[in-house]
Amino acid sequence: MSVRELVVLGTASQVPTRHRNHNGYLLRWDSQGLLFDPGEGTQRQMLRAGVAAHDLHRICVTHFHGDHSLGLAGVIQRINLDRVPHEVTAHYPRSGQRFFDRLRYATAYRETVALTEAPVDADGVLATTDAYTLEARQLSHPVESYGYRLVEPDGRRILPRLLAEHGVQGPDVGRLQREGSLRGVSLDDVSEPRRGQRFAFVMDTRLCDGVYALAEGCDMLVIESTFLDEDVRLATDHGHLTAGQAGRVAKDAGVRHLVLTHFSQRYSEPDEFERQARAAGFEGELTVAHDLIRVPLPKRG
Repeated sequence: MSVRELVVLGTASQVPTRHRNHNGYLLRWDSQGLLFDPGEGTQRQMLRAGVAAHDLHRICVTHFHGDHSLGLAGVIQRINLDRVPHEVTAHYPRSGQRFFDRLRYATAYRETVALTEAPVDADGVLATTDAYTLEARQLSHPVESYGYRLVEPDGRRILPRLLAEHGVQGPDVGRLQREGSLRGVSLDDVSEPRRGQRFAFVMDTRLCDGVYALAEGCDMLVIESTFLDEDVRLATDHGHLTAGQAGRVAKDAGVRHLVLTHFSQRYSEPDEFERQARAAGFEGELTVAHDLIRVPLPKRG
């Protein structure tokens, strides 16, 4: 059975706290696992969350600040220690190649796995698979940073009522789906369009065009909300978003489920992040992330 969910490994901005680990997020997308921004301690958080190295197919790093990348060394070595049998691809800003190299080879270990380096240096499509297209958009932060977006191909939903009307049943249903037509009945005759799901991951950034391009029409948007609205000047100066800004982005982009994360240590009350995002007009599902929770993608409408 396919599973599409976000496993939150860490939610702290800049430094870990007693209750929040450095960043780390695993997106389970059917048989694929995409690890985003593995900060320090990610390998241990994976263990606590029941995530194995074998679950990883891609690693996506938004930028090379420590809270988003210091866990790379441990994760890469664990992938090799566990002899992951499939290719693992790493995406990261090309401008940070020297940092990636240092983290990949931080200590001595035996390389046993094909780790493919696929650095990002422009907006656009990074990979296309049967399950999704992975895209990147540049963000606005003191160091080069990219956000990521998965888009599932559009498909069709079979309607039992129309199958019955056309007398299609049993094994013929599968044949019709594979071949597109059967005894004068086309797939279009018994189905309706089904919009592919969309997921976006937006970390350290000010408001910019890239934020909106990534968020547009998403079923789930995982987005930083480092500061509360009263500290908007501080957020802008340091290249971050507030809870209210994140809520407005989600509202304007038609997001179905908003996940707020990457919280500054200066705040101790998470409910205020939700209140400010709601005050900005967002009315969909909303999760204020905390470590080790699992958030399922919304069911298709």
